[in-house]
Amino acid sequence: MNVVTPSAITGYRALGRSGLRVSPIGLGMMSFGDPALQSWALDSERAAPIIRAAAEGGITLFDTADMYSDGESERITGELLRRVFGSREEYVLATKVYYPTGDGPNERGLSRKHLMAAIDASLRRLGTDYVDLYQIHRWDEDTPIEETMAALGDIVTSGKARYLGASSMRAWQFAKAQHVAERAGHTRFIAMQNRYSLVNREEEREMVPLCLDEGVGLLPYSPLARGLLAGKRGSSRSTVRSSEDQRAYRESDLAIAEVVQVIAGERGVPAAQVALAWLISRPAVVAPIVGATRLEHVTDAITATVLELTDEECRRLEEPYVPHRDGEFT
Repeated sequence: MNVVTPSAITGYRALGRSGLRVSPIGLGMMSFGDPALQSWALDSERAAPIIRAAAEGGITLFDTADMYSDGESERITGELLRRVFGSREEYVLATKVYYPTGDGPNERGLSRKHLMAAIDASLRRLGTDYVDLYQIHRWDEDTPIEETMAALGDIVTSGKARYLGASSMRAWQFAKAQHVAERAGHTRFIAMQNRYSLVNREEEREMVPLCLDEGVGLLPYSPLARGLLAGKRGSSRSTVRSSEDQRAYRESDLAIAEVVQVIAGERGVPAAQVALAWLISRPAVVAPIVGATRLEHVTDAITATVLELTDEECRRLEEPYVPHRDGEFT
């Protein structure tokens, strides 16, 4: 077994107000799965060199979910991380729960029944005894948050998860969940995985200040806005997934992407590095979650961790932003 020792990235960060330290970039595993289900998904053989490159570059945080590719992403993630790393303690493994994993009414959501079944199923697919970070993928309108937080706390107490995280909800919902957990003596969330990028900064209104106050670390997803900020739309660097995405962008989004390209040209670096460097420097941000289907994606992400933008460059990047209407996102 040819294992690697992470060394390229320095400056590992505490995840929120916890003792867990992670790399300043996380590798999102949504791109790995069954190509028969998603044409852009990479199977285990094609994913292996990407995960190895990430590990060799110093990335230690790997994020998946039970619903990605009907569980195949978790299976590939567990298999390749065991192959690449010499010890389970060398990497931080995160997965998520909420979306349907079957046809039954209890095979979804955040009920105690589903959470207890879902964590066991995830651990089987991942081939491990525990996950480092167990995240609720969305807010469940149909389950009392008291039931959810009690069940999540029991999962931590059982040793099946070390820490808890959440993803994409209203700030008041997250505050309520934290309050419920604290009041009942349950485990609180240390991480929030939210949509956050140069073209979607709505989280700066309420969620970011809340997380700063609560000592919660941000793990932003879609940091490159599905390739827009990497300059891939309509270019030779387009991926299958970005080519299939028919999302309509606002004029202000395109203006921001143009500034990213200009600054990248001035710096002589890929546009993705500029967009990621901006996000890494934001308050409360610990590690953007970056998807990768090519080795260059990993290289851009790792290099972005050492790219320092000037205050003037940040001002230029932020200036074209136009607030989104409620429910509108990029």
